[in-house]
Amino acid sequence: MYKVKTLNNISDSCLEILKPQEFTVGDDVKNPDAIFVRASDMHNYPFNKELKCIGRAGIGVNTIPLDECSEKGIVVFNTPGGNANGVKELFLFGISMAGRDIFNAMKWVYTYDDSEGPVEQRMEKIKKQFAGPEYEGKTLGVVGTGNVGSAVANIALSLGMKVLGYDPYLSVDAAWHVSRHVDRVDTLDELLRNSDFITLHVPLKADTRYMINADAISKMKDGVRIINYARDAVVEEDAIIDGLNSGKIAKFVSDFPTRRLIETENVILTPHLGGTTYESEANCARMAAQEINDYLKFGNIKNSVNLPTVILERSGKARICLIHKNLPGVLAAITAVLSEDGINIENMTNKSSGEYAYSLFDVNSEVDEHNIRELNEVRGMVRVRIIKWDN
Repeated sequence: MYKVKTLNNISDSCLEILKPQEFTVGDDVKNPDAIFVRASDMHNYPFNKELKCIGRAGIGVNTIPLDECSEKGIVVFNTPGGNANGVKELFLFGISMAGRDIFNAMKWVYTYDDSEGPVEQRMEKIKKQFAGPEYEGKTLGVVGTGNVGSAVANIALSLGMKVLGYDPYLSVDAAWHVSRHVDRVDTLDELLRNSDFITLHVPLKADTRYMINADAISKMKDGVRIINYARDAVVEEDAIIDGLNSGKIAKFVSDFPTRRLIETENVILTPHLGGTTYESEANCARMAAQEINDYLKFGNIKNSVNLPTVILERSGKARICLIHKNLPGVLAAITAVLSEDGINIENMTNKSSGEYAYSLFDVNSEVDEHNIRELNEVRGMVRVRIIKWDN
C-alpha cells in the first residue's frame, strides 16, 4: 500500500487514479511515499526518508526546493497543460480589461448614489471617460508559446488581432499547437517594439525573472498594455509602477496582487485565478495522480521538472530504479555490480538531464539487500529503489 499525503485541497478526481486498494490518500498521512501539493511553500518542509516523489497539481514549482529534492532523489512532477484552458479563458477577461476602462466603469455604476440624477441619464454623459481601444486590428505579443501561450495566441487570431510569438525554448510538441498564422519573432526586443498588447506565459526561472524590467519597458510602444498571467516575478514591480505613472504603460493586468499594485492607477488585479476552474483543478489533480501512480508502481517518469523523462515497458521479474549523478563511468559501474552478482539484465534505459540521470534495469533475478548496498556504493549514486512485479 502506497501512502500519499495532500498538503492542499486536491480534487477528488485524483482518486480515479490512486485507487483505495493500492493507495492511502489524505492530509494526515505519516511518512508518505508521495506528496500532492497545489500552492503550499515547501522550502522548509521536513522531507521524510521514505518520500519518493512530489506531484504539483499545476505548472509552477517555485514553491518547491528543487535542488534539495534532486540531492535526496525525490522526483518532482508538474502538470503542463492541465489548466491551459482555464488560463486561456481568463485571458479573454484580461485583454478586455486592458482595453476599455471597464474596471472603473463598473465601480462608477456600483457606487452611484443618484445625487446627480437617475443613473440611466447620467451614464450617457460620462461614459466617454471609460473609452479605450478595441483589440481587433491591434498586435498582440505572446511571450511564451507553450500550452497556455499557444492557446492564447490562437484565440487572439480569432479576435482579429495580429499575433507575434516569442519562445526560444519552444518544443516540437508545443509547436504543433501554434497556428501557422502566428508570426514567430527571433528576439524579445522585436516583440516588445511592435506590440500594442503584451501577454506573458513563461515559467519563472533564472532567465525569466524580471524579464520585463525598465530596459524592456523602454523598448515598448507608448501606451502599451501588459497582461501577466505567468508568475509575479516575471515582471519587475518597480519598473511596472514607474511605467504606469509615466504613461508609458496604459494598463497592467495581473493575477498576482500586491499592496503597491492595488494602490496604483490603471492596474487590474485578480487573486491568482488562472487555473481556478472546476475543470482545471480536476485535470491537474488527475494528471499529477497519474504521474505519481506511474512512478511509484512502475518507476516511469513523465513531466518531471528535475529529472529526465524515462519510460520503459515492463519486463523481467523486477525493476531497479536508479537516480544518480550524470558522471562518466556510472553506467559501467552499475552493470559491473549486476554482472558480478549474477543478475541478468533483460532490458534497460538511461537518460540524463543536467547534473542528474535516471536509469531503469529490468532483471530476471532476485535483488537482495546485498545487491542494493553495492549499488548504493557506486560513485554518484543518489537513490536505489527496487520494484518487484507481482506476476
